[in-house]
Amino acid sequence: MASAQRAPRDVLLQADADYRRLAEQHRQYDLELQRISKSPYLNAEDLLEEIKLKKMKLQCKDEMERIAARILREQRDPSNTSFAA
Repeated sequence: MASAQRAPRDVLLQADADYRRLAEQHRQYDLELQRISKSPYLNAEDLLEEIKLKKMKLQCKDEMERIAARILREQRDPSNTSFAA
């Protein structure tokens, strides 16, 4: 019988507005990168945009991981909630 457990990412998307916002930004950056990569020729401006998008996408992912780690810590020890970012 299959378990009805939700994936941790789904729980985070539902529980944390910042995580949701970052996930949406990450998705938008990914879509933009896909659009750029479909071009048969990338000029200097496109290459710079690609680099910028990759960095912003990675920043989103890093922040999403920090949020996930914070929430996991809070679930393990609810008395030790930290407000430091």
